[in-house]
Formats: sequence, structure tokens, C-alpha cells
Amino acid sequence: MRRVVIIGGFWLTTLGASWAQSAAVPPLNPAQWTDELRAFARQDSLTPPPARPILFYGSSSVRKWTTLREDLPGRPALNRGFGGSRFPDALHFFDKLVVAYNPRQVVLYEGDNDINAGATPQEVFQSFLAFEQLMQQKLPKVPLTFLAIKPSPSRWALYPQMQEANRLIREYVAAHPKRLRYLDTATPLLGPNGRPQPQFYESDSLHLTPAGYAVWKQVVGKVLKK
Repeated sequence: MRRVVIIGGFWLTTLGASWAQSAAVPPLNPAQWTDELRAFARQDSLTPPPARPILFYGSSSVRKWTTLREDLPGRPALNRGFGGSRFPDALHFFDKLVVAYNPRQVVLYEGDNDINAGATPQEVFQSFLAFEQLMQQKLPKVPLTFLAIKPSPSRWALYPQMQEANRLIREYVAAHPKRLRYLDTATPLLGPNGRPQPQFYESDSLHLTPAGYAVWKQVVGKVLKK
């Protein structure tokens, strides 16, 4: 059965998938990101970004990775995370913050804030497919790496839903290994008791500490292009 789903203004067609249904995506407020977009433009004017960078894109877990370049030496990493973003925002600014930099690789972290705002795992998955469709349309030769939605103490009650979104995305990626990669940046943050390890999180129990990003560095650094 053929169904069409609309995610953040983008058409997505799926075949024979029982979870394919209209996702309740809240309206975008592009003005919310005006200051961050201006900051990116200023950064680009003061320090030209690397040619064909490895573009890190997504929400505050990307934005707050301030040591990204130092953590990934020898790789042209560029951080274009914007705090509080959800998948609809990532889709909306795709041309401005992804295509414009002509990346050699895109590393994406989204879904965390979506589920916190009430999106279902299936809706997050559909949003990922919409993003991947844009990659195929506009950057067909550029690989996409998805960072698993992380467990956080402050959102622990939502982690089963995040795990389900991760599972849906992971299984889809496994079926398309030539252009997609899924990195488990979630499990290494858990302790022997299966709960988030406190040393990896700031006082807000949501964002990562330098120790948390050191864990991500070990996972991410192994698969990035030079």
C-alpha cells in the first residue's frame, strides 16, 4: 500500500509501512533562530569555514560540543547545531545550514527535543526519512550519519520512546548502508545499572559534560572522513 506523509512541509512517500501516518508537527517559528543564524554568518565572515567540511547539525547536544574541532584533529569539522531545535527546524534550515556549506559528510543529532515536545517515535522516524530524502535530492553523494538519541536523567521517563525511535532509524539505516550510518552514542552513556552515569551530564541533567563528549568523541571519531 502506498501512502504519502507530510513532515514539516515535505512530501514523503512510503510503501507498505503500517506506521506511515500524518505526523503532528508543530508550526515552525523561524524567527526564534535569528540570533543564532546571525552568529553563524558572523563566524563565517571572521573565520571562513573549511572547504567541504564534516558538518555537525542538530540541537543543543551538537551546539554545546564546543571542543569539536580539538576533539577531531585532522578533520574539517564544522559545528552548525542550534539549541532547542527539532526535526522540523532542521528541515526548514536545510538549505541555509547544510547545503550552503557543500559538506563531504553530515552528522545529525535530532529527535531528543521532538520526543520531549510530544512527538511519537514513529513521527521522529518519519522526520528522519524526510531529512534523508532531502539529502538524496540535494546532496546525493554525501553520506549521512545519525547520532542515537541519548539517555538523559531529566528525560529518563521518555527514554523508552527514544529507544524506539533509535530502533526504527537503526533498522532503516542497516538496510541502506551505502549512504547511511547509525552511531550508538546512547548506550556508552549508561552505567552498569542501565541508568545514565551522572558524571556525563551537566547540572541540568540534560546536556553533556566534557566527560560525556569524550565518550562521543570515541564513538564518532572512528567513522569520520578526513
